Amino acid sequence: MKKLFVALMLLAFATSATLAFAADSYNYNDKGKQGKVTFNHKGHSDKMKCDACHQGKPAKIAVTKDAAHGAVCKDCHKAKNAPTKCGDCHKK
Repeated sequence: MKKLFVALMLLAFATSATLAFAADSYNYNDKGKQGKVTFNHKGHSDKMKCDACHQGKPAKIAVTKDAAHGAVCKDCHKAKNAPTKCGDCHKK
């Protein structure tokens, strides 16, 4: 019985860690040839303050293809000397 309990606890821990990572990453699908973009929220929030991207009420960001290739993502990447080539964000 103890082994079953330990196994269930390990499974619960592994599942919660996976869900925590998944909740902090967002996938945007590109129906074109470039492939999907995975946005790592924690990786970005470790480097900048929240209000750099999140402004207004509610502080959500509508990420569209045009926004990502312009003011929301690419312009910021250029200003901070972050990756800007297609393959840097789009993964097949």
